[in-house]
Amino acid sequence: MEQPFSTSKVTVEYFDPHGVYKLLAPGLVPRLPLRNLHWQSHAGPLRSIDALHVELLTAGSTDPRTILSPDPFPALQRTNSSNARDDGFQTQIGSVTLTDAADKHAAAGQKNSTPARRHQIPGLRRTPYLKVLFVRCDDNDSYKASVRQEIRDWVKANTRASGAKKANTAENHDAFEWLILHVVIPNTVAATQPRVTGKTDAASEKSSAVPARWRTGSSTLLEKLRSDFNSSSKGGVDRVAQIRIGINDVPYDLLPRVVPAVPSGYKETGEESDNAWTDLISKIRSLILSSFDSRVSQYEEDIKEKDAQRSLPGWNFCTFFILKEGLARGFESVGLVEDALVVYDELSVGLDMVIKDQARGGSSAAANTMLNYTQELREAAVKARAEMYGDKRDSDGDNDGDNDGDGDPDGDEVVDMQASVTADTDAKETFDDIPISATKKPYRELILENNVSVFDFRCYIFARQIALLLRLGNAWSTREELLAKLKEQQESTMHGVAPRAPPPRQTENEHEDLSILAEICRRTMEFIPAVSHVMRGDILSALTAEKKSDDNSSAPSRDSAVAEIMDNLVAAFAFSIAQQILAQTSTKALPIPPSILAPPDGHEPKSSIPEPKTMMHPSRNSSLRITTGGAGAGRPPQSPNFFPGPGQNRNVSEHEVAKTNAFLKVGLEELASRRAELYVLSRNILEECGKKRGWSDGWTGVPVVGESSMVDMVEISLDADTTLTAEGEDLATKETILSLAGLNSHLLRTALDNDGDFYRLYEMLTDKALRHYTVANHTHSVQASMADLAVLKYHLRDYAAAASYFWRTTPFFGESGWSLLELSMLIMYSRCLKQLQRKDEYVKVTLKLLSKAAAAERQKQQYRSSLRLGKTDVDYPDSEAIKGLLADLLAETKTLQNTVRVPLANFFSALEVDGSLEYHVGRDSFSARLKLFSVLVDEMQLEKARVRLVSQVAGVQKEILLSLSRPTTIKPGRNRLDLSSNMVLPGIYDVDKIDFTASNLCMHYDREANKTGELLKSPKITIFHRAEALNVSLSASTHIQLDRNNTVDINLDSGWNNIVSAEVRVKAATGGMRLLTAEAKCIESSFEFSKSPTAGLFSFAAIPARETTKIRFPYTNEQEVTSVSIRIDVSYTTEHGTFTFSKTPTVPITLALGVNVQDVFKHSALFSRFTVSTASESPLRLYKSELIDSELFQADFGVPPGDSVVVFPRLPASLLYKIRRKKAVKLTPKTQKTLFLKLDYSVLGDDVLETIRENLTMTLKDTALAPYGRLLSDTIVPHFEACLGPHELERACLLGYVDTGFLSSPNIDWTSSFTALGNDADGRDLAIVLSEFIRKWQTENSRVAIQGGESKSILIPVDVPSISIVHTVDIRVDKSTVMTNQLLPATLHLKWTRVWDTTPAKDMVDLEFSYEVVAPADTWLVGGRRKGHFVIPAPESDEVGISSTEETEADIPLLLIPLREGWLPYPSIEIREVRPGSSADPSPVAGPGEVPAQQPKSAVETVSTDREAVSCETDFKNLGETIRVVADRERVTLSLDASGPGGGPLVMEVVKRVRMEAGEEERVVV
Repeated sequence: MEQPFSTSKVTVEYFDPHGVYKLLAPGLVPRLPLRNLHWQSHAGPLRSIDALHVELLTAGSTDPRTILSPDPFPALQRTNSSNARDDGFQTQIGSVTLTDAADKHAAAGQKNSTPARRHQIPGLRRTPYLKVLFVRCDDNDSYKASVRQEIRDWVKANTRASGAKKANTAENHDAFEWLILHVVIPNTVAATQPRVTGKTDAASEKSSAVPARWRTGSSTLLEKLRSDFNSSSKGGVDRVAQIRIGINDVPYDLLPRVVPAVPSGYKETGEESDNAWTDLISKIRSLILSSFDSRVSQYEEDIKEKDAQRSLPGWNFCTFFILKEGLARGFESVGLVEDALVVYDELSVGLDMVIKDQARGGSSAAANTMLNYTQELREAAVKARAEMYGDKRDSDGDNDGDNDGDGDPDGDEVVDMQASVTADTDAKETFDDIPISATKKPYRELILENNVSVFDFRCYIFARQIALLLRLGNAWSTREELLAKLKEQQESTMHGVAPRAPPPRQTENEHEDLSILAEICRRTMEFIPAVSHVMRGDILSALTAEKKSDDNSSAPSRDSAVAEIMDNLVAAFAFSIAQQILAQTSTKALPIPPSILAPPDGHEPKSSIPEPKTMMHPSRNSSLRITTGGAGAGRPPQSPNFFPGPGQNRNVSEHEVAKTNAFLKVGLEELASRRAELYVLSRNILEECGKKRGWSDGWTGVPVVGESSMVDMVEISLDADTTLTAEGEDLATKETILSLAGLNSHLLRTALDNDGDFYRLYEMLTDKALRHYTVANHTHSVQASMADLAVLKYHLRDYAAAASYFWRTTPFFGESGWSLLELSMLIMYSRCLKQLQRKDEYVKVTLKLLSKAAAAERQKQQYRSSLRLGKTDVDYPDSEAIKGLLADLLAETKTLQNTVRVPLANFFSALEVDGSLEYHVGRDSFSARLKLFSVLVDEMQLEKARVRLVSQVAGVQKEILLSLSRPTTIKPGRNRLDLSSNMVLPGIYDVDKIDFTASNLCMHYDREANKTGELLKSPKITIFHRAEALNVSLSASTHIQLDRNNTVDINLDSGWNNIVSAEVRVKAATGGMRLLTAEAKCIESSFEFSKSPTAGLFSFAAIPARETTKIRFPYTNEQEVTSVSIRIDVSYTTEHGTFTFSKTPTVPITLALGVNVQDVFKHSALFSRFTVSTASESPLRLYKSELIDSELFQADFGVPPGDSVVVFPRLPASLLYKIRRKKAVKLTPKTQKTLFLKLDYSVLGDDVLETIRENLTMTLKDTALAPYGRLLSDTIVPHFEACLGPHELERACLLGYVDTGFLSSPNIDWTSSFTALGNDADGRDLAIVLSEFIRKWQTENSRVAIQGGESKSILIPVDVPSISIVHTVDIRVDKSTVMTNQLLPATLHLKWTRVWDTTPAKDMVDLEFSYEVVAPADTWLVGGRRKGHFVIPAPESDEVGISSTEETEADIPLLLIPLREGWLPYPSIEIREVRPGSSADPSPVAGPGEVPAQQPKSAVETVSTDREAVSCETDFKNLGETIRVVADRERVTLSLDASGPGGGPLVMEVVKRVRMEAGEEERVVV
């Protein structure tokens, strides 16, 4: 294979007059290539160069001659890549080593010292980017004596191109920089000098303590060099560097023997040595970039100038091409391959413009005229024509017909495109397999001479683009050439010298860029069609020119021969290009799965088709395999619907799969898909060549089912003078010539030699494309390729392999909508299985075949219905091949253990519930008629049929099953099935499932799986509950007792059914609800349970018709809920059979009212105020209230109201009861202390709804719509519930009637509430009839009087709070009006009672309390005993000592002094319990007129210190009373002038009020 040598390196020329390069190389070469360079583009962002290879050449080895084009056969003559001499701005792809004769001619023609003559076109020279002078100077004396002058002479002789005065700006095309490198040898005077003498130098600082030989004014050799040869201008470039060679790095024979007698005052450290090398590499990098920038600038300027002259006469594109390509070469030299590729893309576009201008005959067409044909193509066409007509003399004159001079006419030698071609191989034969190469011909000389054809021009540009893309993609061939020089330089260093730097780490990317390789394939796919078109025109022009000079013009079928030659040449060329690119883009990073082509015995057979390296992939290194399975191939899995994936080998180990997954990277799928397209292109070329020879790929013989039988069209000429006759047809028929002449591709030529080789190569190319598409994850392309293999194997009668491929690919085409194609493939698949005697698989495939055939029949019916109004009707052919298969299928399914399930839509269509449901009279059942269309070609005996209806309302799912009463035969076309059910559950239902059973075949329909609704046209069915049918309802109990479990009532109405036996099952439908059915009982009925109630089951014996019963049972809830749901299932038997009724009603359980109580304790009575409010938006009617006495307490109520009390949401009712303790009642633990408040009430909202139901029932009685009473009630009542808000309910409560006008609102669509009910006896739509009835009823009953509903009751337990002590406090004064600061005598009267303590007297103990008189500090000043303690003795019995007496009551004198005037409230009294053991004041002493409190008996001993605190209440009688306090001034005289203090009024006189004596004023109570 061709190795496209890269010019991505720059040349650095060095002069070594002192022979020090061999000492410097071990340290310099390992530091190459240069890394991380950055160059600022002139027309874009900053460019980064990761690595720049440098070629170090000694002075005189660079050939300055003009280079136009490399040797045509570099691969045959290049033996050492070190001879390459490239500067980047040249015309060749890679480095070229000239022949010995050329070298001798160059040596004789010029010498190194003679200046080379510059070519007139820039960039056609080999010139270095940098010139380096290696200098050895051991001391200052030698520098002054000779070295300095030598350097000056070198600079003068070699740096004129970069001097300040330039003779010509064109020299910038070869711009370069120069550098002086001082190499210091150990054991010399220069080695003892520091680099600089400045005090800041690290070395100087380090050696400052050592006596220095150098004076203060002396300078080192490095400083002298910089002073003499560096520019003195500010910002000048430093062109001097110094490297010191270590003593261990110099061979012994080169080390100076005499050590200079100078003090060793300086020694370089390792850090300083590294810094010196870093400085040197930095200078080389910057100087090379400076040279490159100058060259690019000059090129861009020249290109801009030439491009501006495009419209001028004489402008030549070829010259412009060479100039601009020089810029691209320059970019490539420094690694800017992307920029170079952009330049070539621009040149390609420019070539297209020139070709179009030439075709139009533009102004510049004459100057840019190119050759009409290519000479090589002309020779190939002439040779092919000679071979076709038996001319044994070919162009090489050896009569072997191969034109290669080797005498081998067969040419079956395998060409390895990845291996180098030996020198004894003919280059032209190599080019047959490598058609695209920039070194194939001297393209640049031909372009300069304007002697190039469009074909060669396009091939050269495409070759250069491919070479650059290969480098960008880091392809193995390019990478090998890039690193060859570096490796060679490292190996050429002196042996025996220890390197001063470690070997460089290989930073080259070892993996290819797969995205770039994919881009190569993409460009190739665009290039092949374009260049093929150009090639055809080129060959036609060549043969036309040859025909003019050919005397043998009487050869038959000349036009056919020319066409055959052109087709063969173009096919071979395109085929070879595809194979070349496939070889160049092959990579181990592409995890191609193993081939699915396997021989029956596992051995590799020999093939006559050679497979060159271009056809090979890295993952496969064997030759072409012949067969793919045969009889010994593994059988596929049983299920034909399972598809493991294309190209998957079942024997692949997990280790191989994991290894494949490790290769996944960016661009992998794109590369795989692009390579697959090239393989498909190659296969298409082979296929077109095979069609001429009558070799088919099998698709022409595929059975077609479902295609319209239209007559083939015949093309008729519109020319009136032309008539078609048999003779005319014979004359128009051209002779077809088949020949292999011109097929220069050995692989293509061998494949077309016979049909066996043709099919093997076709299969191999398809397999490679399939595996690449698998990696690319292109599922459609994988399946298409596998289908090609399946049809090919079927065509070749390899049924086992064909069945394997059909098993993999048929499911895909069915799922992707290719139903007709899948049907054809299933026919072939079934035939293969029939030949292989695989019965189980045959059943499954036949079933699938029938399903697909039915789908084709359905399409035919749809097509006919859509074209029914047209002029013509397209007929589909009868499916004769599938007739009778249904009977065989049903017979085979009987032998299977499991039922075979298939979708109902496979065999039937247009399912629809016909008309309305038919309800049976006298029994609770109905039937429905199901219409369906059979798309099968055979009849089917249907044994069972079942339809499931599902209704989902408020989270509760209801199901009804319809079944077929007897077997029915389904014929092709329209059919009807009568299905019935003994379960009537009202609601709107959807057809959820349909199951048809025939033999062991079950055809099913599932609504969830068929959401489109195309199969079932009317999936919704409305079932209503007739008024005469059995019914159950759920209601909350009308009597509620809050201290017991709530109960619910189930109302059972038998309707018109004479029930023989019945079972009622109940189940809680609310989470956390538990039904206590064991406590259930029948109420308000004449019969009882036939069996004792068990868990959720109630059994009854005979129940007469129109009998009602009520079942009541309690329940519990784990959490608070507002409503409960119970599922009620009733299974009952009558003389007509067994029927089922199910219902899941929901009933609210929240209390309709709320009661709050407020207690006020007095000495002898308890006043309780009960506030009754509604708990909902509906008002309540409170009929009666009663507080039931207990054993310990009795309650009294005032005069009850004469009528019911209406409780509104914002207006609650208030009930006041007086509670007293009964006397002579012995208190025991079992004494009932709780009172019960009983309220009789009704909810207005429930009364309104019940009134509407009764009104509707009475209106429908004895009418034709009576059976629809329940349906109407269930429809109208919810509207009332939704529309009756708080305002409407209050209005109805006050007015006594409810308005029904909202029912006539146009926003209510009554018709939609009665859909799918069918028609009545008169044929009218029931939805319309019922809607009209509602409007009529609303008109007649615009106002409905509210009737009193059923009264409800609630029993609420009321506990009297147990209060240990109730204190009564009273402050008694003699007068109610006093003056401020007047003494007011008062008496504090204390009394108590233990009446409200429900603790037995024997358990009571003495209690000690403290009192305190509290008054605001700014209101009262309190004197006397403000604080004190008193003890309440324990009662002797429940009657004696329970309350205080005059002896045990206390009167405590107080003295009150009011501090301000006004109506002042009495001071408050705080009474607290004094617990035993707490710090308290000592027992009070009786004052004057005070009754002393009794002391407790051994209070500390009898009362436990851990006793709980007692509860007490204080009845403050003075609460709400005030004392009037007036000022003590009777009259005040004021002066209204400003004579007072501060300019205010002046008090002239004050007369005080006489003190009031006791009895002057009466007590005032406010």
